[in-house]
Amino acid sequence: MTTRRTFLKGAALAAPAALATPAIVKAQTAIKWRWQTYAGAALGEHVTKPMIDYINTAANGELEIELFYADQIVPTGELFQALQRGTIDAVHSDDDSMASPTPLRQFGGYFPFATKHILDVPVLFNQYGLKDIWEAEYAKVGVKWLGAAGQDPCNFNTKKEITSLADLDGLKLYTFPTAGRFLAQFGVVPMNIPYEDAEVAVQTGELDGMAWSGITEDYTVGWANVTDYFLTNNISGAWIGSYFVNEARWAELPEHLKTLVIAGMEAGHTYRNQWYWGGEAKLRATGDKLALRSVPSAEWAEVENAAKAFWEEIAQEGEIQQKIVSIFKEYNGVINQAGPPYNFG
Repeated sequence: MTTRRTFLKGAALAAPAALATPAIVKAQTAIKWRWQTYAGAALGEHVTKPMIDYINTAANGELEIELFYADQIVPTGELFQALQRGTIDAVHSDDDSMASPTPLRQFGGYFPFATKHILDVPVLFNQYGLKDIWEAEYAKVGVKWLGAAGQDPCNFNTKKEITSLADLDGLKLYTFPTAGRFLAQFGVVPMNIPYEDAEVAVQTGELDGMAWSGITEDYTVGWANVTDYFLTNNISGAWIGSYFVNEARWAELPEHLKTLVIAGMEAGHTYRNQWYWGGEAKLRATGDKLALRSVPSAEWAEVENAAKAFWEEIAQEGEIQQKIVSIFKEYNGVINQAGPPYNFG
């Protein structure tokens, strides 16, 4: 009979050999997703691709995501419909650009003066209740909302020098739908064209510039090469964008891969936060392509006051709109009371 001592001795001798060559288990068939971003290739390299790279590297072959840039599968304005149909498995966009069929649409992108800085966005979603609203509203239309994040402010880069509000009158600007609706009262002519056509449109005179981004994007995507001035005043401190997945595709994903996708999203947020925050400062200070101009703060206050009236107008559109506007009011009250750097735009 094998004694206990002999058995244990044999097991001890066998263990090192067994541990020396651990098996690496890989999925037999990878789950494959097609993911489209609102951003063109140059911008998408920084705002979406870090997340996709993180997931593809860490998924060990179980999930493979192919990234498509602005308008490559469908136009940005059709992203939501394509997501619902399953033509696209996942999307990175703001609610406004993708024509979200929810009351949330105008709050994505740049809702005028809702934020001061990039970190306001995660605070509003995670501490002030926007997360619950977004989850509930997208569940009603059969799309899984994963999360939101901030990006750059909405400044102006133009061919024409802007030093007063009067200089906005008649400017043909590429901008977001809600931002355009707001700016129209100051004479701005909002233009809706494909993202990748904007640079050429400035060169041909179809556009006078953009009210789309901060200065980091202007340099990154080539807009600083075709415009001359950057207006330091902005109409919003941070873009609000989200990540969406087709509801059926998300339901099919194993729990550990769902966790991985969320981790990749958070990693992308971390990269993007520092990229924008550092870029905005460095390019204002050392950039040599765009001359900085400003409208005096006392005059720009007219734009800020117009935003307050705009908020009230939107709040009258429905219960959800009123609730979101109330949250923006509450948060702005807090940061204004807190003082710099929270309310320093």
